[in-house]
Amino acid sequence: MVNLTPLGADSINIMVLAAGLGERLRPITDHIPKPLVPVLGRPVLQHVLDSLASLPYDRIGINLHHKRAVLEQWISGCSCKERIVLFPEHSISGTGGALKNAEPFLTGKTFLVHNADIISDIDLIMLIEHHRSCKNLATLAVHDFPQFNTVVIDENSLLKGVGIPGAAGIKKAFTGIAVYDPAFLEFLPQGRSSVVDGWTKAVGAGRRIGTCDVTGSSWSDIGTPASYAAAVFRKLRDNGESLHIDPSIMKCNELDIQGQVVLEKGAFFESAVALRNCIVLPGVIIEKNTRAIENCIAGPDFAIALREHEIICIEEGRHLIGTGGSDRKYFRVEEGDETAVLMQCLQDDRDFERHIHSASFFYERAVPVPELKRYDSVKKQAVFEDAGDLSLYSWLKCPRDDRTIERLYKKVIDGLVRIHRIGADPAADVSFFQKRTFDQTYFRWETDYFIQRFVNGLLSMTIENTGGIDRELEDLAELAASFPRTVLHRDFQSQNIMIVHGKDIRIIDFQGARMGPPAYDVASLLWDPYYRLRDDVRNGLLNYYVDRMTGAKGDFDQDAFMKSLLPCRLQRHMQALGAYGFLSSEKGKKYFLKFVPEGLRLLREDIAEAGNTCTELRTLVQRL
Repeated sequence: MVNLTPLGADSINIMVLAAGLGERLRPITDHIPKPLVPVLGRPVLQHVLDSLASLPYDRIGINLHHKRAVLEQWISGCSCKERIVLFPEHSISGTGGALKNAEPFLTGKTFLVHNADIISDIDLIMLIEHHRSCKNLATLAVHDFPQFNTVVIDENSLLKGVGIPGAAGIKKAFTGIAVYDPAFLEFLPQGRSSVVDGWTKAVGAGRRIGTCDVTGSSWSDIGTPASYAAAVFRKLRDNGESLHIDPSIMKCNELDIQGQVVLEKGAFFESAVALRNCIVLPGVIIEKNTRAIENCIAGPDFAIALREHEIICIEEGRHLIGTGGSDRKYFRVEEGDETAVLMQCLQDDRDFERHIHSASFFYERAVPVPELKRYDSVKKQAVFEDAGDLSLYSWLKCPRDDRTIERLYKKVIDGLVRIHRIGADPAADVSFFQKRTFDQTYFRWETDYFIQRFVNGLLSMTIENTGGIDRELEDLAELAASFPRTVLHRDFQSQNIMIVHGKDIRIIDFQGARMGPPAYDVASLLWDPYYRLRDDVRNGLLNYYVDRMTGAKGDFDQDAFMKSLLPCRLQRHMQALGAYGFLSSEKGKKYFLKFVPEGLRLLREDIAEAGNTCTELRTLVQRL
């Protein structure tokens, strides 16, 4: 929500342009005014107001026309309503006319203008500072966006003109965001006008209309159905997600979900439906005879077909999939009549050969991993069976009954048991995995990772009793390493389990496999920061794992396993928090921060169960 920033001498006013008819976005705007079109559960106008929250603003002006009453009702309930001034327009005044109508409101302060159909992470404070330091009359935020590159500027970043055919100069696109001095209003006539005309007149009068290049910032407009869908899916990807399910959705058991899917508030399905790369708008009822919704926006009385290449993430000319934490890239590619997944690794990726070996090793032993079709060690790439887009993590976002969840988890555990029983198979050559044993040194590395990347790094905290902490972590590593070992996945959590056709599973990201205590994988799955299982459900699944391991051929030391579970939980949750710190701070993947609270809750729970054996660690965690 919008933060009420304390005012100061350098405070500004803001004008949000929200009066447009949204004609290019029809038929959506026949039902919803464009500023209130939902983007992952929140109107685009709310996203705009959130982006303005850090500015030292005095008031926000908003002009209204199309579906004015609907907008007024929404604004009356927003958190910053006391600072909002409305400027209704009986007829459309244009971008220039909107500013001229608000002239008394805008006079006396620098003001920022922001279109209501733009979502971006442009640094607006930097833009204002740039404007003031350059002493411009106006400063336009521009970027390189070939589709809209119509703004012509000179070598000093000053505006020469807009949409001038054959004009010499650098061409950029206007982002819909600009900062103005009040004197600019003198160049706007009364009545309807475009702000572009004001720019042109000001330049002709010798005034400085400057630009600030924000190329590289995330930017999306909501102008057309295709750009709206692309903006929604880009925001979804920026959040590290492939699926958005509004909390009002009560039932998902019969939905087959692939690609990127957004179900907005009140969407309802009368029967089983296959969903792929689609947005279902608020309150839409999908009737019984609907079998599939693919590459489209579904509305109350319409379905807008979309071209897949315009709405999904394309990189290097290929369909980029996956949102994990690694530097590897995954692309969906055509393989005859089917699709496959191309894995592209960096040239210095030491895990590539491990990935290839483990893929073949597990597949040959009926572990449910994607089939390796071919690989190229020189190019560091491989092609795998397409396991789809739906991870267990995303599958769990859809409300499902306990029986359905337990049934799928048991299938996942069956796959895990296949991995863990390999170590007891005398015919299996596990020497490859023994080269990377989960020993005391590695366990200690994990907890150092937690201290360095999470405690010192993300939280910028210092440890008061480093000696005491080191001794406890050393003891923990020694204990965890003392238990019986088998082949281990090492990162067996819900984002690394793919759900195929709603019922089959594929295990991915197994390149870290090594020898270690099986409880580490069990802790990763059943005490997963990505999804909180109910205690009774977790206990039932834990018993199921033990029964499957005990009943399988070979020896299983149940007593040693149960004793190893808590040390492995402690290790795993510290490792996970260290990873969240590293990925968010060093890799810029801020979406991992949302898993920190649950990771900390689990770690506190672990320490509480540990009793008096982790007193220094308990003191540290209480400070976090």
